[in-house]
Amino acid sequence: MRFLHTSDWHLGRTLHGVDLLEHQSAYLDHLVDVVRSEDVDAVLVAGDVYDRAIPPVAAVELLNETLVRLAESTHVVITPGNHDSATRLGFAAPLFRDRLKVRTRVENVGTPVEIPSADGENSALVYALPYLDPDMVRHRLAGPVLDDDGAPVLPARSHEAVAAAAMGRVRGDLASRRTRGARLPAVLMAHAFVVGGEASESERDIRVGGVDSVPLGVLAGLDYLALGHLHGGQRIGRDFDIDERGPVARYAGSPLAFSFSEMHHSKSSVLVSMDAEGVRDLQLVGAPVSRRLSEAAGTMEELLSRTFDSQKQDWVRVHVTDDVRPTQLHRRIKERFPHALVIQHQPSQSAVGQHSRAISSSQSPVDVSAEFVKDVSGAVPTDAEAAVLLTACEAALASERSA
Repeated sequence: MRFLHTSDWHLGRTLHGVDLLEHQSAYLDHLVDVVRSEDVDAVLVAGDVYDRAIPPVAAVELLNETLVRLAESTHVVITPGNHDSATRLGFAAPLFRDRLKVRTRVENVGTPVEIPSADGENSALVYALPYLDPDMVRHRLAGPVLDDDGAPVLPARSHEAVAAAAMGRVRGDLASRRTRGARLPAVLMAHAFVVGGEASESERDIRVGGVDSVPLGVLAGLDYLALGHLHGGQRIGRDFDIDERGPVARYAGSPLAFSFSEMHHSKSSVLVSMDAEGVRDLQLVGAPVSRRLSEAAGTMEELLSRTFDSQKQDWVRVHVTDDVRPTQLHRRIKERFPHALVIQHQPSQSAVGQHSRAISSSQSPVDVSAEFVKDVSGAVPTDAEAAVLLTACEAALASERSA
């Protein structure tokens, strides 16, 4: 059987103000072509389908058209990520056709989607975990153990604890099925920051209690881990080798670069071949590059020379290094690089005492706030002040969440 693992489409996202929907549409066209040419049994979309809880209408229309096309040729399993609204993404999911499964309910994590092969001779189990926000799902993952007051014991307030509680249900169901019948290959879809993963600037911070990661061992027990959240395609844990034991875990990564920290990424989807014993082969299927991201640095004279001709059609971050700011800097750079997204004057001799730096969405708001306190007061926050900052930041993040 063959699965195509993808994630982090972020439909509706912009890049420094540029609408990416046309480029995202090109990737989805490519995805449909791969499904048809490679006889894919199921497409697994591991979260962050949309870029925000209430996506723009055009993004919803694009997703609808894409799912109709995919479902004509294969099965599709979708789970929400931390950018999605699970309720909105899963609206009317019970009414969807058999080939489309949108798994958004935490209570269903222990019930797999059974994917049949095209010839009906084989099948595989796909356990789909929605993004597990500890504050929102702890009470829904309470175990059978009761406390002294007779109430169910809740998992601890951490990503690791809620993931472990969910995996307890997954492993219990899988063990029961494999005891009763033949061994079926099993896949886990999860949207999480797994320990060992390399982050980019464009992922949203998901820390709760100061911790954002889940150890790989917590998610072990299945044949393939189809991970979402990190935008760089990468393996986690061991290399793929059919003679080794243990799960094969990969982030598919985002199909487009969403920040300049990703300009050297090779974007792709993962084509996974499996049989009754587990993963037999992995192939990375390169995603189309509609427009490259690159950087250009030099004096105005250098930037206007033939040296940078190859970057003229790129999305460029331009650093102008003249000691004196050139006249009409932005106009001249935009004429040279029509798709320049960032234009900065950075003299080779930096101004003394300049401490400004960029802040990305992946940085913890608590850390940014603590640095601000240090800059203003001249001292790092005390433990008590740090606790106040943590509480305030988490309250602000919680208020932004959509059901």
